[in-house]
Amino acid sequence: MTALLVARFNVKNAEKMNAYATVAGPTVSAHGGEFVAKGEKVNALVGQEDRQSVAMVRFPDVATAKAWFASPEYTACKPLREEAADMQFTLYETE
Repeated sequence: MTALLVARFNVKNAEKMNAYATVAGPTVSAHGGEFVAKGEKVNALVGQEDRQSVAMVRFPDVATAKAWFASPEYTACKPLREEAADMQFTLYETE
């Protein structure tokens, strides 16, 4: 089964967010991930949503997604991510 990583976030620093995207994006591709959606919230139809942006990445499977997240390449990006945005990552197994 494939895996879908959903990143929901609020940007704190746009310049650092662009830098994070520049360095983190290639690590996703190098681990078999593919960005399938990126967007900004229009409105919450049901429930409370406090995150303004979303990115969705498809990986071949959960193990590959977890390997990417723990990889030295992506780990090096984490301090920049924390300066750039408040993020929440959720991993789903999909059919």
